[in-house]
Amino acid sequence: MRNFLAILERELKSYFFSPVAYVVLGFFVLATGVAFYTIISWFNNYSMQSMMMAQQYRQMPPAINVNQLAIRPLFGNIAIIALLVVPGLTMRLFAEEKRQGTMELLATSPITNWQITLGKFASALIYYATMLLATGVFVGLLFIYGNPELLPILSGYLGLLLLGGCFIALGLLFSAFTENQIVALASAFFVNLIFVFLGWLGNFTGPTMSKVLGALSPLDHLEDFSKGVIDSTHVIFYLTFIFGGLFLTFVTVESSRWRGAR
Repeated sequence: MRNFLAILERELKSYFFSPVAYVVLGFFVLATGVAFYTIISWFNNYSMQSMMMAQQYRQMPPAINVNQLAIRPLFGNIAIIALLVVPGLTMRLFAEEKRQGTMELLATSPITNWQITLGKFASALIYYATMLLATGVFVGLLFIYGNPELLPILSGYLGLLLLGGCFIALGLLFSAFTENQIVALASAFFVNLIFVFLGWLGNFTGPTMSKVLGALSPLDHLEDFSKGVIDSTHVIFYLTFIFGGLFLTFVTVESSRWRGAR
C-alpha cells in the first residue's frame, strides 16, 4: 500500500503542479460551459414556446422535466468532451517514463508493476473526478433557477466517472505501448471513437446486432445512469472494461521489464 500511495502522490503532483493539466481542465470546463449555454438557450426557447401555445389554446402549460430536457443532454455532451480530453491526461503516464529513462528505475525498485499501474490509473481518475466536480457549477445553477431531481444527477455523475475510468484504462494501455506521447494520444483517441461509434452503427443493423453493438459501446451504458437508474449490468460492464484495460497494461509493463532484464 505504501508503494501504491507513493506512485499516486507522485503522479498527482505532476498533474496539479503542471500548467498543461490546468490548460486541459480549462478546456474541459470551457467546452462544458459552451454545451451548457447551448442546451439552456434551447430549453428556455422551448419553455417559452410551450407556454405561449398553452395560452393561445387556453390550456394548462405542459410539465417540463429539467432532468430530461437539460441535464441528460448535458451529461451526453460531457461524455463526448471526456472522450476528447482524457487521452491527453493519460498519454504521458508511461510514455514519458520511457522517454526519460525513469521506467528502468521503477523496474529495478521494490515497487510492483501492479502498484505502478494502479497508482497511475488512480491519479488520472482523481484528476478526472476533479474535472467533473468543476462542472457541478453549471448543474448548481439549475438548482438555483429550477427544480431538478437530485438522484438522476448523482447517478449521472457516477456513470460519467465510470465512463472516464474506461477511457483512462485505455489511454494508460496505449501509453504503456510507446514512448511517444503523440502516438499514445492518437491511438487512445482513435480506439475511444471506435467504441463510441459501435452504438451508432447499431442503428443501421438488425435488432440482434444492434443489441450486441450497443452492449459494447460505453456511451450506450451511460444512458440509464442519466435517468437515475443504476443497473448492475452497466456497472459490471464498466468495471470489467476498466479491469481489462488495467490488466493488459500490467502485462505490457511486465513484458517490458522482462525484456529489459535480458
